[in-house]
Parts: sequence; C-alpha cells; structure tokens
Amino acid sequence: MESWLTDGDVQRLALVVSGIDSGETLERWQFNVSVDNGTDGSVEISRAGNDENKSHNVIKGNIIDNKATKIGKKTVKEVHDEIQAIIRQITASVTFLPLLNEPCSFDLLIYTNTSAVVPKKWADSDPCYIMNSQEVKLRSFTTSFHKVDSMVTYKEKDEWEL
Repeated sequence: MESWLTDGDVQRLALVVSGIDSGETLERWQFNVSVDNGTDGSVEISRAGNDENKSHNVIKGNIIDNKATKIGKKTVKEVHDEIQAIIRQITASVTFLPLLNEPCSFDLLIYTNTSAVVPKKWADSDPCYIMNSQEVKLRSFTTSFHKVDSMVTYKEKDEWEL
C-alpha cells in the first residue's frame, strides 16, 4: 500500500461496512486520492538545521524521512492538523449516521492504476454501492504529495427494518 501511494498508483480507497446477517452494504467511506506534486514530479523538502545549503533539498518521487519539518509548501504540523480535523469529523459522524443494528464486517477496496502490481491472492470486487442512499461530503486534506477528498454514503434509516 505504501509503495502504491508513493508511486501515485492509488486513485481511491473505500471502506465498506456490511451487515453480516443481511449481507447488505450499510456504509461506504470513500477517500479519493490524487497526486499533487507539481509538474516535474519534484518536491522540495525542508529540514531543520543551521547550514543554509543543507536546509533545502529537492527530491524526485514521494520519499519522506522522519526528519522533514516542511514538505513542499506545508509543514508537517499543518498536514497533521488537517488529518486531525478529518478524524474529528469522522468521529463526529455518529450524530447523523444510523445506528448499526446487526453485527457488521468491513472490506477495504483499493482502486489502483492498471499498472500497479497487485498481489495474486487479491481479487476484483463489486464496488458495494448503496442504492437509495444519503451521501455526506467530508473535509478534504492535502499533503504536498496527495490531495484526499472524502465522503460517506449510508443507507437511510427509514429503509432499515426496525
């Protein structure tokens, strides 16, 4: 997964929550991923340090080490803050999502470019769309490499058996 993300092969991730008893898709959390690394594929990484010549490096690809303090135009803190905001929004979604009244399982669907090397044990899957659903767009966040748009689709309460 990490190599797919760093190589720009991932287009979308979908976390599908299904009822074990009914087999129905109850929620579908979708994260659309687009590569956002400039026109030439290079990204500037800034590191903490006193030596001005070593404080800026330009690299090819999407490799980051844990010493980076700034990735492209954003600091690591800014990226973390955006991710924390979307996690808070996902956590707060319990206020509008219907209560899941049956045991559930989840599947992770990964949409990749056709050139991505996929493990042989993996199989193609149904997209698990929900008919007559509600859709809520969640916050987006960006790193200097990726832009991630997110949304949740869920089955309406009044269609559930009570």
